[in-house]
Amino acid sequence: MPESNVVPAVPDGLLVRVQHFYAHQMQALDSGRFEDYAATFTKDGVFQHTPNADPAVGRDGIVTELHAFHRRFDGDPVRRRHWFNHIALTPQDDGSFHATVYALVVTVRPGGKPEIAPSCLVHDVLVVEDDTVLTRSRRVEHDQMF
Repeated sequence: MPESNVVPAVPDGLLVRVQHFYAHQMQALDSGRFEDYAATFTKDGVFQHTPNADPAVGRDGIVTELHAFHRRFDGDPVRRRHWFNHIALTPQDDGSFHATVYALVVTVRPGGKPEIAPSCLVHDVLVVEDDTVLTRSRRVEHDQMF
């Protein structure tokens, strides 16, 4: 991020495209469509979402990681909703965009009240190929780990 208070310019319409992209990406994740979620990454995409764990690499690696991670919810009627907001885009020299995003994961069980757990800062590198936005890399920082 530039050290000045100047907000970096991004192409017209890009923020709306990225918001639309994130909406579809998170809905795929939250509905358990892990192959669809992984398809939103580049073929060699890197996904690091658990503190102190090695990142998943490639679409197949991302799918494998998500299935393993979500086994903890087997038999648990939990619903999780990922909420991405305050998207800050910064153009990179290679034509990609660094995205810094505030993320909340809302967890709810039948009859229970929604809980926010965790609160995160997401660091993405996004690439735009033709009319498609893809994630090249994602690193998630959990706020409770600071």
